[in-house]
Amino acid sequence: MDQVIAIIPTRMGSTRFPGKALARDTGRPLLLHVVEAVSRAQVVDRVIVASEDPEIEAFCQSAAIDHAMTADTHPNGSSRIAEVAAAMDAGIILNVQGDEPEIATETIEATVEALRSDREAGVSTAAAPLNADDDVADPNIVKVVVGQSGQALYFSRAPIPYDMEASGTVPLRHIGLYAYRPQVLRQYVSLPSTPLETTERLEQLRLLEHGIRIAVATVATAHAGIDTPEQYADFVKRWRSCDPD
Repeated sequence: MDQVIAIIPTRMGSTRFPGKALARDTGRPLLLHVVEAVSRAQVVDRVIVASEDPEIEAFCQSAAIDHAMTADTHPNGSSRIAEVAAAMDAGIILNVQGDEPEIATETIEATVEALRSDREAGVSTAAAPLNADDDVADPNIVKVVVGQSGQALYFSRAPIPYDMEASGTVPLRHIGLYAYRPQVLRQYVSLPSTPLETTERLEQLRLLEHGIRIAVATVATAHAGIDTPEQYADFVKRWRSCDPD
């Protein structure tokens, strides 16, 4: 079976949370939590951290984590992992964000399986039903509409689909995990930005606008990513409640 390489694009210069990758209020850097979560998925054959930062590189060396130093000119994580993947022999490249320490093994495995089982798709991702306390109108919660084939029809920050008949349809929340076929990843980063991508500020719309099909694995729940110090503090509380030592 094709080898699956998970690449975690990481940087220290987060606008909303500088130094996030190595924040260690749990006693361990946030990045280590992410690496450990990804490594638990049996479907993943290798995990590599990709960054431009010597401090992250030094941490990875000290923790015996594979690290690839990349250029400092990448506009996004997909571009960064494409640089690393170009030198790799893999059937599937998994893009896991470096600020998602609670990503579930089941989500990773379902995303990889979605790509393996859909020959028409060049990429796969994941989604979960919104929780009752989620605000469907929140633009920070990206929604996705999925067709009968299990492929994405559209992603939006707006509430989609619109429930005209108040039928109680539960929108799907997009989970920012991607599995790429290597040739599609190379193609994607060379494509120009597109109007919908620019309008919504969602990278994945570039794929759809250029006709690249995205398989969507629907899982039971979404995990919480970390963009701000407040979200990190919430993660630390959850972690301590499960592992007080």
